Amino acid sequence: MEVKDLKLLIKMITETDITEFEMDNSDEKIVIKRNQKMEYVQVAAPTVAYTTAPQMAVPAAAAPVAASAPAAVVETGETINSPIVGTFYRAPAPDAAPYVEVGQIVEKGQVLCIVEAMKLMNEIEAECRCKIVKICKENAQPVEFGDPLFVMEKL
Repeated sequence: MEVKDLKLLIKMITETDITEFEMDNSDEKIVIKRNQKMEYVQVAAPTVAYTTAPQMAVPAAAAPVAASAPAAVVETGETINSPIVGTFYRAPAPDAAPYVEVGQIVEKGQVLCIVEAMKLMNEIEAECRCKIVKICKENAQPVEFGDPLFVMEKL
């Protein structure tokens, strides 16, 4: 069969609902298979979740020791959790300054960090105006879905 005849045959098959065509003669065998309609499913990445950080209770016996020690900062507030599994990065490049520091006030939509997943850099943004109280992960540390990345206070 010549190429122009083969092209014509393929065109005729694609214009119909036929999904498989097979022709066999003494000289050659032609098999044409088409895929059924492909179904595409889009899945949105989970959004950054804010939860209230648990407060740690100080045992009664430890209270006098804590009073004599320098005042410790008790982190209260909400956490900004990782929406995906990946690697946590505080800065856009190894030699660049971190996106945020402890005590910094950030605006809604401001980038806080990057979570790399499968060579894709996902910027994690602030969902509201807030103050960063604590950075929970070290740079280049692996994170799981739902791991707290930051403790923040809404402003």
